[in-house]
Amino acid sequence: MNEITMKMQADELILMALKEDITSEDVSTNAVMPKAQKGTVELIAKEDGVIAGLSVYARVFTLLDADTEVTFHCEDGEEVKKGQLLANVTGDIRVLLSGERVALNYLQRMSGIATYTRQVARLLEGSGVTLLDTRKTTPNCRVFEKYAVRVGGGSNHRYNLSDGVLLKDNHIGAAGSVAKAVSMAKEYAPFVRKVEVEVETLDQVKEAVEAGADIIMLDNMTPETMKKSVELIGGRAETECSGNVTRENIEKIREIGVDYVSSGALTHSAPILDISMKNLHAV
Repeated sequence: MNEITMKMQADELILMALKEDITSEDVSTNAVMPKAQKGTVELIAKEDGVIAGLSVYARVFTLLDADTEVTFHCEDGEEVKKGQLLANVTGDIRVLLSGERVALNYLQRMSGIATYTRQVARLLEGSGVTLLDTRKTTPNCRVFEKYAVRVGGGSNHRYNLSDGVLLKDNHIGAAGSVAKAVSMAKEYAPFVRKVEVEVETLDQVKEAVEAGADIIMLDNMTPETMKKSVELIGGRAETECSGNVTRENIEKIREIGVDYVSSGALTHSAPILDISMKNLHAV
């Protein structure tokens, strides 16, 4: 995550997280460390995985005290091993203690997403299918979670509702039909925006193609129906597969011929990567 993104988006969110954790004071830390004392602590991986979010981790501490020094021994996207020393953090012990949980929450969550995404992406290697995330992210954590997907080897779908046109089942219900929804979107949206529409049946696939949809999302279809849909579309629109796609079933999609596969599981079901801060001592 670059410095501009950090200052424009991440800083405010990190400060909100810190304020959530410290409403008035860190009672435990103030009890045992009433005055400033320089110290250092180690960041250690407790299981194998892909690391992501190191800059966010460091930013938690430097927002609390700009003089905090973080020395990393790895970088985002690197596959780390259980027991590996990832970083040393040096500064006011009160800052190290007060920022520990928030910093680890970000790093563990982001690294878990990157790890899971890497596992899923590898199952699609050589297929020509692009792996995408979704908007099924933790509120106020989207910038971090979508970054972690990229670190893990996936790609980002639209960032938010202002980022692109995706007509889902309820949009189609509101408009009255697939054809009407696509027509209205093409008339309303800027010409530079592609129009994507979600379909669930072969009849809707035909309607979407005839309406001129740019991308057709095949939602919750069986592999057999998806294959028929891709043949029916015949390259007249890009194709995306979606609906309960996980690490366990994604290989069934490899040979269907879709251009993209989106998986909400990348962000909503990835377990955290266990990482801890250990061996804190004064220096």
